[in-house]
Amino acid sequence: MFFKNFKKTIIMLLFTFIIIPTNAFAYSNQLIPGGENIGISLNSKGILIVGTYEVNNESPASDAGLKTGDTIIKVNDNKVNNIEEMASKINNATDSSIKITYMRNKSEKNTNLKLYKDENNVYKTGLYVKDSVTGIGTLTFIDPETRKFGALGHEIQEQTTGKVLEIKDGKIFDSNVTGVIPSSDGNPGEKKAEYNANEVKGLVNENTTQGIFGDYTRQLPDKKTYKVATNDDIKLGEAKIQTVLSGNEIKEFKIKITKINKEKQKNKNFIFEITDKNLLDKTNGIIQGMSGSPIIQGDYIIGAVTHVVVNNPHKGYGIFITNMLEEAEN
Repeated sequence: MFFKNFKKTIIMLLFTFIIIPTNAFAYSNQLIPGGENIGISLNSKGILIVGTYEVNNESPASDAGLKTGDTIIKVNDNKVNNIEEMASKINNATDSSIKITYMRNKSEKNTNLKLYKDENNVYKTGLYVKDSVTGIGTLTFIDPETRKFGALGHEIQEQTTGKVLEIKDGKIFDSNVTGVIPSSDGNPGEKKAEYNANEVKGLVNENTTQGIFGDYTRQLPDKKTYKVATNDDIKLGEAKIQTVLSGNEIKEFKIKITKINKEKQKNKNFIFEITDKNLLDKTNGIIQGMSGSPIIQGDYIIGAVTHVVVNNPHKGYGIFITNMLEEAEN
């Protein structure tokens, strides 16, 4: 009797294990491709220290142990979200020093920062700080069911520190390309663009190594949708990218996928080469601002442009679209 019950228990347990799915992602199997040039504005989580300076031949930041790359989150135990709030706390200080709470490598630390006043009775801290970044890039996709969007295919870094910007929030907005600086060997070119931060397209809630992600707030564009390619659907050979080189007109350009890396990587999943003469004549290859341009192969959206091969700008790296979608679901 015990053996029968034991056998029944084993069968039930095996059945339970079998029916649990290993992956359960909520993204759609059809996506609206992007290609639009977008302006991007991200607000950091806390105030990022991007440099230091001397005050009266003293180094208050160094004396306090503060370094470039640290993120200030509190002043005198009061939370600060931006530079304006930090300045207000400092100007209302009644002592010659303030308590600073900051993050370094995900660890919270405290220190005391000495304050100095200049001849105009303005406090000097010895700190250069930043609480936001702006730039341009390319929209990759919109999920028509969830209204989630993805762009860039790589992270946004703070230029001075080279660190991934940990964000509180952000937005994407309208942008028009006004010109192009072509690439050359060892020197990637760039798009020149103007943008209108008041014409918001979406709200950003993630900045990751697979791209920026958030909620699309505009009316969905009336475009053909493409099936989401699995990694096995992607083939060597001809494909195309969609991007803007002038104004806001999205155009398609031919590329050739030359290598596919099936090993688990975050954003350099395949290599492609630009074969379109019109694109090469205009840009001489991949340029900055093209990151996020969707890559289409047949009826599939397979990924996005992420990086240029610096010593050969005719070649670039792409990210699998599934890598972006999985990150957008987090």
